[in-house]
Amino acid sequence: MAEAHPVGFQWVMEAKKRGATVIHVDPRFSRTSAVADLHVPIRAGADIAFVGGLINYVLTHEKYFRDYVVAYTNAATIVSEDFADTEDLDGVFSGLDAEHRIYDFETWRYQGREVRPASGQRGVGADRLRQIREAARGEAHGSGGAQAHRDPDTDETLQHPRCVFQILKRHFARYTPEAVAQVAGVPEELFDRVCRHITENSGRDRTTAFVYSLGWTQHTVGVQYIRTAAILQSLLGNMGRPGGGILALRGHASIQGSTDIPTLFDLLPGYLPMPHAHSHDDLDSYVASEKTDGGFWANTRDYMVSLLKAYFGDAAQPENDFCYDYLPRLTGSHSTYETVVAQINGECKGYFLFGQNPAVGSANARMQREGLSNLDWLVVRDLVMIESATWWKNGREVENGELRTEDIGTEVFFMPAAAHTEKDGSFTNTQRMLQWHHTAVEPAGDARSDLWFTYHLGRRIRAKLASSDDEMDRPVQDLTWDYPVHGKQDEPDADAILAEINGWDAEGKPLSTYNDLKSDGSTTCGCWIYCGVRAGGVNQADRRKPGRDQSWVAPEWGWAWPANRRVLYNRASADPDGKPWSEGKALVWWDEEQGRWTGHDVPDFIPTRPPSYRPPPGATGTDAISGTDPFIMQADGKAWLFVPAGLVDGPLPAHYEPQESPVRNPLYTQQHNPVRQLITHHDDRFQPSGDEPGSQVFPYVTTTYRLTEHHTAGGMSRFLPYLAELQPAMFCEVSPELAAERGLEHAGWATIVTARGAIEARVLVTERMTPLRVGGRTLHQIGLPWHWGPNGITTGDAANELSHLSLDPNVHIQEVKAMACDIQPGRRPRGPALRELVRTYQQRAGITDKTGTEV
Repeated sequence: MAEAHPVGFQWVMEAKKRGATVIHVDPRFSRTSAVADLHVPIRAGADIAFVGGLINYVLTHEKYFRDYVVAYTNAATIVSEDFADTEDLDGVFSGLDAEHRIYDFETWRYQGREVRPASGQRGVGADRLRQIREAARGEAHGSGGAQAHRDPDTDETLQHPRCVFQILKRHFARYTPEAVAQVAGVPEELFDRVCRHITENSGRDRTTAFVYSLGWTQHTVGVQYIRTAAILQSLLGNMGRPGGGILALRGHASIQGSTDIPTLFDLLPGYLPMPHAHSHDDLDSYVASEKTDGGFWANTRDYMVSLLKAYFGDAAQPENDFCYDYLPRLTGSHSTYETVVAQINGECKGYFLFGQNPAVGSANARMQREGLSNLDWLVVRDLVMIESATWWKNGREVENGELRTEDIGTEVFFMPAAAHTEKDGSFTNTQRMLQWHHTAVEPAGDARSDLWFTYHLGRRIRAKLASSDDEMDRPVQDLTWDYPVHGKQDEPDADAILAEINGWDAEGKPLSTYNDLKSDGSTTCGCWIYCGVRAGGVNQADRRKPGRDQSWVAPEWGWAWPANRRVLYNRASADPDGKPWSEGKALVWWDEEQGRWTGHDVPDFIPTRPPSYRPPPGATGTDAISGTDPFIMQADGKAWLFVPAGLVDGPLPAHYEPQESPVRNPLYTQQHNPVRQLITHHDDRFQPSGDEPGSQVFPYVTTTYRLTEHHTAGGMSRFLPYLAELQPAMFCEVSPELAAERGLEHAGWATIVTARGAIEARVLVTERMTPLRVGGRTLHQIGLPWHWGPNGITTGDAANELSHLSLDPNVHIQEVKAMACDIQPGRRPRGPALRELVRTYQQRAGITDKTGTEV
């Protein structure tokens, strides 16, 4: 966090000054480790084993916050007798269809009153398979989880053998300190210190926070990493309370905003799922499939209709389903990596790149360039001439003679972009807080903001289609696309667009809360969770009241979604009777005299719902939320220790080895996540793993990371002399022991090789990379920053030449934080000899198109 998020890390240091204990768990010793109270070296790819060991410690030593667990989680819920755990099936869960690489989670359901499945009626054969795939979509059901049984059987004594609590105990029983040491390389004594620190700082009077970033997400089990932390934090009572939670550090100032109003293929604004081609024929079927019976996702129709009104305005009417039919439909996963394959296959002909640099910044950079080389046209918008704009003349394949510039037919349009200081707009940070920024200086020359480019491109396209009678053109014709502009360049008014995102009623008055949204077409809202950011017609994101002039929650600095709440699910900060668990951790509480929730934060609850409220039989929507259900976006109002539906790869986390690992899974016979997503291609060969023949050809683990001095793929840093001077060369970090084993010299050159490619890097021999004892042997890890490419003031090979396309099946993110590789002294070959080196490694390891693809 100190390396990659130094501005946010100031608050960690402030907390440390007040006595907080800082623990840093990371494969390498970094700037964060240097100021932490405890650094825990860990094997990349073993975090589920590590956090699972913490869960086992909490359960076996009875350190969980029992009152919180019984009241606010699904620990007491009884699971169907059809469910079989990894403990029963040696590493997989019941319902695995190995042929189609998918789980049917019918057996994961709760015991109790039956409800409709999450995705329509169940069929057989191909229809059944399709329904399973659609119901298991990771993006389905918004952010609140899938539909669950409304009235499941429970045992609040937590003794029933099939209650979630007992299943949890059995599942994590094998994650002992000895297993943590064997799998993760964390010595038992060090692990015990972490266990004691966390449990002593959790409970009624104290809270612990977990902070993670891409080190937890870029894995084939990345979602389950965070799920493991969610289980631990729920057991300890650290959710919905000040100083608690699981805090994600985004890789850019507004990555949170880019998921809220998404650049993601599978979501609409506010985490509404994108319609699916096979089950969402009309608005009614979409709402029926995606809403939940209880909780605020029961209001899906309100959110969706208001969004359609924002998109299509007066054209969206009840008689035409509010133009629902204009929306595109998913037919499966359409992530950036499927798009690359579509480019290579000639199915994707044109591409826009906004601030992305896949030629060096995305997994398997070779395939990225191959895809770009097969387009008809490419539009690149960036501050500088990045590699994704120049690969056709200086890419590795041109350098090696595999491609000739004159044979690449892609027409590249480079459009200079404005920096954030050159435009108005908002950042939404990882706290969900919108902060407004103003133009400090006008962009120079032809540089324009993304907003300018998108608006005027849309305006020109609409003008060309204005007289068209083709039905296919109606969605573009009916778009609401009239915004005020200002300045010499006709820059669209960003605040006017924020006003549309906030929404208004039938009279055009700004809405104040998402509770005002209606499904009859009388409200307009471009993103329901942002409703209220312009309450009263005032840009709430533009507030900058100093902390000294307001409360410690600082509600008047910017605006946080939803409804300016700073801590989600903060009803959990009070006990079931509505009283704070402790005065020191008081956040919101029930005021009997006023008959409403009050406190330091905006209550994340129905304001006038008393703790004594119990839903009447048959209650739905928000009426189904009891006065003691803090997790109001969940269908049952509970924190889910066990996920009965909605995750593709299991109701509980289990340790699986990365796609490529020199280690055999010590916990189960099952080596990999059985339903991991694999994108196979002749340029994306996978390596043997564990004790398979050939795995010894790639004996080391490598992991990628960021540097403070460089930014993502390097477009904003490699071209700046003062940053290039601070970090002037691509390098690899190795321990003195590995350097001696492989003959590597400090400041010399090394070549790192995988089945996809080979790169060279300067050698940094450092004790910051700690050799680990894993599975009874010494395991070495290699650290690789990923900011380099052939352009800029400082140039170098890209780490993503080494990476593969094995993805998390829930969110389709690549696994680049744990790979197996080899390292040799000296520089890599040039020309055709480079590909020959890679082919030699493939042959030595016996790699075929089937290697690494087993379930």
